[in-house]
Amino acid sequence: MSSLLLNAEALYGDLAAGVQKLLRPEAALVGIWSGGAWLAERLQRDLGLAGASGVISSSLHRDDFGSRGMSASADHTKLPFDVGGRHLILIDDVLYTGRTTRAVINELFDFGRPASVTLAVLVDRGGRELPIEPAFSAARIHLDAAQRLSLAKDEAGRFSFDIQ
Repeated sequence: MSSLLLNAEALYGDLAAGVQKLLRPEAALVGIWSGGAWLAERLQRDLGLAGASGVISSSLHRDDFGSRGMSASADHTKLPFDVGGRHLILIDDVLYTGRTTRAVINELFDFGRPASVTLAVLVDRGGRELPIEPAFSAARIHLDAAQRLSLAKDEAGRFSFDIQ
């Protein structure tokens, strides 16, 4: 698969439309560090939502902590609003096994009990190992398990994909 087949900017437009439909009054966007955080920040601005989006890291709740160690992203969780009782839209760039999503949901509950957590992703690449499904995905693709798909952002804030 070539990165030319995945236009991250076009998919971002689809994600924005999908997230717009998921919004409820007093909902807050929370982006998963790092690609999801970039997306949530831009969605917050482009959708004209008040306040700031949140950022959440999966580092402290990963089930592979023993083999990966402490990530530099562990201190990136920033939730500038009360999580308790709030409808949260969790934003991620690429959904694969579901393990990162599980870890960030555990992290969210360390900050309070949300009214709901809804997942929206830019790309769902399949390969789930846990029963996690996004409410919205801008694209669904299949990649071999050995391949890695990641979102990149240039200095102008435009998105692209790296496929390795």
